[in-house]
Amino acid sequence: MRAEEKAMLNSFFVPGIFLLLMWLVKASEWVFGIRLGFLGIHPLHLDGLPGIFLSPFIHGDWQHLAANSVPILVLGAALYYFYRSLATKILVLIILLTGIWVWVGARESYHIGASGVIYGLSAFLLASGFIRNETRLMALSLIVVFLYGSFVWGIFPELFPEKNISWEGHLSGMVAGLVLAIFYRKQGPQRDKYSWEYEEEQPDALIDESTENENERPYWDVPEPDQKDLTVVYRFKKKG
Repeated sequence: MRAEEKAMLNSFFVPGIFLLLMWLVKASEWVFGIRLGFLGIHPLHLDGLPGIFLSPFIHGDWQHLAANSVPILVLGAALYYFYRSLATKILVLIILLTGIWVWVGARESYHIGASGVIYGLSAFLLASGFIRNETRLMALSLIVVFLYGSFVWGIFPELFPEKNISWEGHLSGMVAGLVLAIFYRKQGPQRDKYSWEYEEEQPDALIDESTENENERPYWDVPEPDQKDLTVVYRFKKKG
């Protein structure tokens, strides 16, 4: 198996585990005839604090779960494939920031579902590609716009007067993704520089300070002789 194929398969591992937990929770509710909505985020209540991490795995019904399943898997795999060194950190921070902001500022209710995480992943992948100005990441951003661009309407409360739609979670996730895309813009994959961009840099930046032999140093770093300390000695020899 080639390295790229292996990397692509590996990128589905963590999102697959995330998705499996979502389905196991719903299956447990169905098998045992229970509802776990009380483990969601209950704003400004101590009993709602565990929901900051638990709520993404709890869904109201099978339709709610199914709607969130494909985006979690697709966007999560894209995150782990293109941002391997940052992926886990970004995923955890999206869950944490989204949950905290919902707990602090959302309306009185139990907020559940992975929608906030989906909005966070979408916003991060979309913004990060354009910020980094890297060809593959920008292409990924355009794909996200094409597939999930309509998600933006989910942050407007007047479009969802029903109480079972957590637009606060959507908005919090989107803001979290944007903030993380800006904050981590200099980490992870970066755009390759062209040769002329290196030539514009100061030559001093290319000097190895540990080089002691001046014959091995670049010509621009060899110091000019100090004319003030130069002494010329003339010797005259008599003829005969």
